[in-house]
Amino acid sequence: QVQLVESGGGLVQAGGSLRLSCVASRIMFSGDDLYWYRQALGKQLELVAGITSGGTSHVADSVKGRFTVSRDNTKNTVYLQMNSLKPEDTAVYYCKVSSSWGQGTQVTVSS
Repeated sequence: QVQLVESGGGLVQAGGSLRLSCVASRIMFSGDDLYWYRQALGKQLELVAGITSGGTSHVADSVKGRFTVSRDNTKNTVYLQMNSLKPEDTAVYYCKVSSSWGQGTQVTVSS
């Protein structure tokens, strides 16, 4: 089991940017596919972005062109760069590695 700690959330105005980070405790990080999910209040969990062990990334259509996922295996860290944020991006954001989830970080976008 790997421990994951997210950071970087906060309150931002529409149009602003945030960068989320997720640090994993386990050394064998480079072989894992990594994911970012989000859950808005009263809504289902949504897959936002993912990046494979080989570095291939994908993002959901709802955030395409605005969000970018990347990883730094030397730091056991996955990032989610979020630009041009919208109020509908407001949610708790979680990272996932294998079967492990982080505790989540709140992102709130004001209009």
